[in-house]
Amino acid sequence: MIDYRTMQPDDIDAGLTFCRAAGWNQLRRDWELFLRCHPASCRVALSDEQLIGTVATINYENRFGWIGMMLVASAVRRQGMGTRLMQQALELLHDVETVRLDATPVGREVYLKLGFMDEYRLQRLETIVSGEGLKPSTARLLTLEDWPSIHALDRSVFGANRQKVLEWVQSDVPEYAWVVDGPSGIRGYCLGRHGYNFEHLGPVVADDLETAQQLVSSCLRDQIGKSFLLDAAPHDAAWLRWLGSIGFTEQRPLIRMYRGSNRFPGEPEHQFAILGPEFG
Repeated sequence: MIDYRTMQPDDIDAGLTFCRAAGWNQLRRDWELFLRCHPASCRVALSDEQLIGTVATINYENRFGWIGMMLVASAVRRQGMGTRLMQQALELLHDVETVRLDATPVGREVYLKLGFMDEYRLQRLETIVSGEGLKPSTARLLTLEDWPSIHALDRSVFGANRQKVLEWVQSDVPEYAWVVDGPSGIRGYCLGRHGYNFEHLGPVVADDLETAQQLVSSCLRDQIGKSFLLDAAPHDAAWLRWLGSIGFTEQRPLIRMYRGSNRFPGEPEHQFAILGPEFG
């Protein structure tokens, strides 16, 4: 008998245990964000009162919901637990027209059976920053006065407002938050956050390739020797070639998927790197 209930702050320790066992990069702060944005948005599965699985959701303006942090204890893997947790997540988002997620190739097979469709591919890249190949940059550190312009740009590119999430990211690691100005306003921005195994650079949202390169260069220039992840959108082959030239190599592929109408896909060609599979 499997029981399900709303995730509580005291459950985060178990969730982190699952993250470490799976080799995932999330920290306690990532779990806390889900519970802060929507206190009833996460569920856990229990067997004999022992927590054996987790799933988390975020509702972005009712334009689309997002599913992340789907984790299962190793003892109950390959027993249909992932499918049942996904059904719990879809129940949480039952009144949202579109549901989206980023899948691994293995997870994709589960999600296809639940009515999800492929949207586009992503590449998780990793590097130890060497400083080689970084571009000269006019980027500057993000200030509080930049947020209205950033939120307007991001809503257009991401497809929905995620103000709380972005400001949460920047508040913890302001040294990874950069913007590039243009004649008519901000041309792009990037953020980053801490992780268990890697620092995580993203999102990178920009009008063009040159702006994206400047943002990444400014962020990484003072981070020599640190390990970084970046989840790159492959809409521009020159972008992937440049990331390779500064030392990024592919760790694994991801697939962005959706279920429903997908009326608000945003502008993927301007999202050079995503925030992360757990948040979109």
